[in-house]
Amino acid sequence: MECFPNPVPPEFFERAGLMHARRHVFVCIGPECCSSAEGELLWEVIKKRVKQSGVAAMRTKAACFRICAGGPWLAVYPEGVWYGGVTPERFEVILQQHLLGDSVVDEWVAARCPAAGV
Repeated sequence: MECFPNPVPPEFFERAGLMHARRHVFVCIGPECCSSAEGELLWEVIKKRVKQSGVAAMRTKAACFRICAGGPWLAVYPEGVWYGGVTPERFEVILQQHLLGDSVVDEWVAARCPAAGV
């Protein structure tokens, strides 16, 4: 499957999960909304658990979402669900209930900003 002409070999896109991803998980790892250590710990847990679970999701970390409080932050697209104060334990619930179970963890949702057309 070719999304657009590009000199990058297709296996790079495949390795990133682009061709099969149903969702994209973005995580802010601080340093303003949380400590960098806390953000990096969460990122390592997310990488490990996404891979172990086999969920069809890409994952990307960012150094700042410009919210600067209440982090670490996790945004799930295309739904545009934003979770604040995510811990490794909370991520496990989000993974099981939202990413694998297709049911948003409403009590932890800080904002909803769905992608256009969703």
